[in-house]
Amino acid sequence: MRRWRGGPRVYRIRTMWVLAVILIVALLIPVAAILVDSPLGKSFARRMDEGRGDGQGAPELRDVKRKVELLETELEDLNRSVAGMREELQFMQRLLEDPRRKKPTS
Repeated sequence: MRRWRGGPRVYRIRTMWVLAVILIVALLIPVAAILVDSPLGKSFARRMDEGRGDGQGAPELRDVKRKVELLETELEDLNRSVAGMREELQFMQRLLEDPRRKKPTS
């Protein structure tokens, strides 16, 4: 019976682990970027900023800031909605115009 010896196979296994770690890190970078830029990431950043307790102002001022940020996010959502409706309207207009353009001339 042959005894196991740590030879080139151990080196290959270590290399594969290093490649696996590099691949996982490379895949996590875009995921982290998406999460940070999402509304969830912005909310988390706001909570972290509020949790510091560095005395940025009166509670009324913090409340007003929170309301302004809420209104800004609502405005962004509404702008996206309006842009989507605008695209749908343009699509419908093109659909309605096409039959008149393609009338047979015979």
